[in-house]
Amino acid sequence: MRWLFWLIAVFAAAVALAISGRVTDGYIVLVYPPWRVEVSLLLSVLALVAAFGIAYLALRLIGHTLALPAQVRAFRERRKREHAHSALASALQCYFEGRFARAEKEAGLAWEAGATPGIAALIAARAAHQMRELERRDQWLERAESTGESLRAARLLTQAELALDERDFIGARDALRSMHGAGPRHIATARMQLRAERGAQNWEEVLRLASLLDKRGALPPAIAEEHRVQAHIELLARESGDRISLEARLRRIPSSDLALPRVAAAAARRASALGEAALARDLIERGLGVEWNAALVALYGEIEKLEALKRRDEARARIERGERWLREHAEDPQLLATLGRLCVAAELWGKAQNYLEASLSFGPSRAAHLELARLAEREGRAAEAQKHFRQAGELT
Repeated sequence: MRWLFWLIAVFAAAVALAISGRVTDGYIVLVYPPWRVEVSLLLSVLALVAAFGIAYLALRLIGHTLALPAQVRAFRERRKREHAHSALASALQCYFEGRFARAEKEAGLAWEAGATPGIAALIAARAAHQMRELERRDQWLERAESTGESLRAARLLTQAELALDERDFIGARDALRSMHGAGPRHIATARMQLRAERGAQNWEEVLRLASLLDKRGALPPAIAEEHRVQAHIELLARESGDRISLEARLRRIPSSDLALPRVAAAAARRASALGEAALARDLIERGLGVEWNAALVALYGEIEKLEALKRRDEARARIERGERWLREHAEDPQLLATLGRLCVAAELWGKAQNYLEASLSFGPSRAAHLELARLAEREGRAAEAQKHFRQAGELT
């Protein structure tokens, strides 16, 4: 519809001009001695409009001519940027397709063209790393660093990820810590730092990060628990040289974590090694109160190297507790075997044999056969002892 309005406007202007030409009697006299020229007013106006139009076009032409070199330079720069962005896009596509040599080449072209050189250098570094060209990878990382602070976080995160792939946990940790002095602010960096701290065996930090990610729902609960369990076990082994340090470490472990079977077992073994039989028993009992676990039940039957009287007293206390468990787990072969070993420690020979034989009735056990063999040897039943030793050997 616009062209129709323009056509009407042109026709209206022509009609108005024709009418004004017929009713106008004015003229303009131009005198330039010895010449004298008379021109109608309408023609003079048209001539002035035409002259203005010609002058305007001439000036525009001159301006365009003078601006032509700048326009050519701008055109070339625009083409260069387009080619650079195309090379960068091609580098990304090749990287995700696994064509790492081509990705590095395209990223190098983008770097030379100067379009987002920092990103191009990081892509090239990742591609070189995948091809195990570590020297070229480090060169690209240095080029990315030279682009300034705008890509500092991306560069350090890339550096940490590549270091983790090389199992350089210390280098990855340092890179991540330099990103955020007060700790990681993003879930992705926190997960990477958890892996780095675990590799560097910084177990206190592993505990903190695992708990943080668990609260944010950034780790599956089972994986977060596994990280905490391993950290607690390592810290118990490292910082529990005596009773005081052991108790200090136990106070720092949340009760929910201390009741986990593997943590309870590690703490109980440490207490047992330090001669703290009552503490070991309490730790195992608390763990079994939360979750019934065969390994904890077996550990419950291990007796520390104490004086004979103390050993018997401790064994009797454990037997009483184990027999209460037996009401709910009457067919648990591990519990029956444990009660048998405890009865041996308490010198309750007949009761020990009954428990050990009951354990074997529910499932074969090398430990139960060995205990029965020792009992038979003690009572002079050599043939029976040899039978149990042979059966124990068949279960190895």
